[in-house]
Amino acid sequence: MKQADLVVCGGGMVGLTLGLAVAQGGLKVVVVDSLALPAKLEAKFDGRVSALAYASVRMLTALGIWAHLENQAQPIREILVTDGKPDAQASPFSLHFDSQEVGTSALGHIAENRHIRAAQHQVSLPNLELIAPASVTRLTIHPGFALVELNDGQQIKAQLAVAADGRDSALRAAQGIGVVGWSYPQTGIVATVAHEKPHNGVAYEHFLPSGPFAILPMTQNRSSLVWTEAKAKAPAMLALDEDGFNAEVARRFGGHLGATKVVGGRWSYPLSFHLARDYVRPRFALAGDCAHGIHPIAGQGLNLGLKDAAALAETLLDAARLGLDIGSLATLKRYERWRRFDSFTLAASTDALNRLFSNDIAPLRHLRDLGLGLVDAIGPARRFFMRHAGGDIGKLPRLMRGEMA
Repeated sequence: MKQADLVVCGGGMVGLTLGLAVAQGGLKVVVVDSLALPAKLEAKFDGRVSALAYASVRMLTALGIWAHLENQAQPIREILVTDGKPDAQASPFSLHFDSQEVGTSALGHIAENRHIRAAQHQVSLPNLELIAPASVTRLTIHPGFALVELNDGQQIKAQLAVAADGRDSALRAAQGIGVVGWSYPQTGIVATVAHEKPHNGVAYEHFLPSGPFAILPMTQNRSSLVWTEAKAKAPAMLALDEDGFNAEVARRFGGHLGATKVVGGRWSYPLSFHLARDYVRPRFALAGDCAHGIHPIAGQGLNLGLKDAAALAETLLDAARLGLDIGSLATLKRYERWRRFDSFTLAASTDALNRLFSNDIAPLRHLRDLGLGLVDAIGPARRFFMRHAGGDIGKLPRLMRGEMA
């Protein structure tokens, strides 16, 4: 039987980051993941990119991850938000964010998920053990410890178990934690697009009647498209041949980046919303997508999970330094109070934005266009939203201020 202070069930981008943060603070950590690293680094495994807010970049820098990722991440210098329809002129009202206005070199960075995972695995600590591939078959809570049993017969005894195993977390359900949520009548289509002209670090968010169409700058003359399409239409779009799919992409891209061509595969993901009713139980906590799943409209999903990891690491390490039990409900409730309101606020905001912009109702279209124009015209409001996009609002964990947890 292995002994640890913390066992993290799920070694994805949030789970492994949490493990690194807690281990860096001196506790013994075991991370269990169902997939071996080579499988997660293949281009066909996950075609998505993530928008890393500058607060998240400060965290990754403090953990030693950013040094292995920076050369493969594209800085976002500007963000342009518009409203319109395919094959039609965009609304005269738009919203423009410029990193220079808030005194940063970038509003964030775009990195391929596989490169983020590879960078995480470049950091090793003597008190962090990764077990992969392995799956958790049973988690039981006992007085004073949690016991995790794996499919290969191994057992891990720890003061605390954290579930970071995704939206459909079996561990969350097994601990009796329910969720509030729903599915959107939308599908997210993801692909990488090569284009003729440089993007100059500009990210575009086009609000179309079916949902947002994001063009996210990647390294070289490439961008990732995150195309929200009506669920009923998405299968037909995905079934198009190469020329037909490229034509639909070009319609939505417009001509500002010159000729475009999809490179690599196409991926599609159902879009949904959920919030866990509780984040903690005695000797058990949720982090990342186990706790919340939001619409990708603002590109904040991973940043929300990384903030969970930073807050939980700080909570646990503060308790350990005071000689307190890191798995006690009193300790874990501090983490829950810290993260629930922030997660609810962001989740509700993204849900409202998607409902406001994913339609072609004339009164709503005029209202949202006016809103974009007003925010763009009011400097303090514009700068507030830029700081919000950068994850620099609210009570930040030390890691997200660039300090050690």
